[in-house]
Amino acid sequence: MVITISAVFPSFRPPPCPTQVKCKEASGSQLWILYFSLLLTSLGSGGIRPCVVTFAADQLNYKNKTKVNTKSGINIQKWNFFNWYYFCMIVATLAALTVVVYVQDHVGWGWGLGIPTVAMALSVVAFVIGSPLYKKLKPGGSPLVRLAQVIVAAFHKRNAQFPHDPKLLYENPQLDAAISVHGKLLNTNQFRWFDRAAIVLATDNIEANEEKEEDGSAHLNLWRLSTVHRVEELKSMVRMLPIWAAAILLVASSSHTHSFTIQQARSMDRHISHSFEIEPASLQIFGLLTTLLALPLYERLFVPLARRFTGKPSGITCLQRMGVGFAINILATFVASFVEIKRKSVAAHHNLLDDPKAVIPISVFWLVPQACLHGLCEVFMHVGHLEFLYDQSPESMRSTAAALNWIAIGIGSYIGTVIVTLVHKYSGDSTRNWLPDRNLNRGRLEYFYWLSGGIQVVNLIYYVVCARYYTYKPLEEVSDSCEGEEVDLAKEKSPSSQMPDA
Repeated sequence: MVITISAVFPSFRPPPCPTQVKCKEASGSQLWILYFSLLLTSLGSGGIRPCVVTFAADQLNYKNKTKVNTKSGINIQKWNFFNWYYFCMIVATLAALTVVVYVQDHVGWGWGLGIPTVAMALSVVAFVIGSPLYKKLKPGGSPLVRLAQVIVAAFHKRNAQFPHDPKLLYENPQLDAAISVHGKLLNTNQFRWFDRAAIVLATDNIEANEEKEEDGSAHLNLWRLSTVHRVEELKSMVRMLPIWAAAILLVASSSHTHSFTIQQARSMDRHISHSFEIEPASLQIFGLLTTLLALPLYERLFVPLARRFTGKPSGITCLQRMGVGFAINILATFVASFVEIKRKSVAAHHNLLDDPKAVIPISVFWLVPQACLHGLCEVFMHVGHLEFLYDQSPESMRSTAAALNWIAIGIGSYIGTVIVTLVHKYSGDSTRNWLPDRNLNRGRLEYFYWLSGGIQVVNLIYYVVCARYYTYKPLEEVSDSCEGEEVDLAKEKSPSSQMPDA
């Protein structure tokens, strides 16, 4: 709303400058308004993006008394949700790049920014009206504090002896009730050092505490003693980090591909007809359209076909889905390098290598295949990444895990900038630089793509190794059909089977 107001009222922005010569700069107060609006946008995005996907997926829980009230039925619903959630995000992005941008360019920035503002206001109204229908989980305290408590308790008992029977480690179902609604995490043999936090010592005085309070939590020092469930929460997050880190290099190696594609497109023939040219920045629409088309096909064709061979409700696991996405992105990078070689060969044939402003007689649609491959990569990699983070994180930390997805994108973008900067600085002088400042025709962009592809190949090998030895969280679920009397050991095989067949 703030940035919309600044676009509508002339006093909040510098005057228009159609000639682009001796334009009046924005004043200090006008810049502060801009920075404040960007700050609010960042805070809002940081609050809604990690929470909206997990909150919506949590509506599909095991307590629904519906015809799909089975574990596999609920899991299928959740996979459908992740696919359609991403589908809606791409639709919104496509609308922003077409309709909103057109309004901004041809009608005015006031209307161009006002349309998203009204849309956000309507979404807030819809959210408030629908809030009585939502299934809400009671807050269980700060998950980061619980993780810190486990680490501190384990360090405090670093010299304690493990009990001969793991069942003697401390458990308190009443204490963990708010953070284990759908099931309790079971003890695993990985990262046994953290299990020290659940070792009961005489100084913990558990019996005296339980006599004073029903769940023994009022006088229990959680910085000295943690339950098995809380220890396994920390283990689950630690186990996810290597898989999560693989997404960082994927983003880093491909974060600037779109920028280079725009530079290439500016030097190519962009005519669709004699009178209409496609804008260079609009090429990403082809990737978005590929994603929009591929998501329903994945859901309606690929999953049922794969289900026949694997027997899994989701067709393939989220780890396998991510692995396919990594491979497709590698293919897209090498395709981009071959297109760049073709572009420069045409430029050389027409003696245009030294004319950076010349239009090379090669169609811009040579760049479409790599854009489509990047769109297909999103269907496998990014949706699979969201599935993995949601599924394998503790139920009380799913928003935190979803935030990791955006953190990976942020870190990867910064690393990508560092890579581009280093390549530009050390790849040679102005005549042999891979990424020259002015004349891309004399650059070695294909070398940069090969470097990027090589990084991705190494990253894929790293990912396969991590996925092969990944241990899935063991969850003890209480079956609704027996009203809490029957307990099933679920190792989350539906969304996360082993990786060898990926």
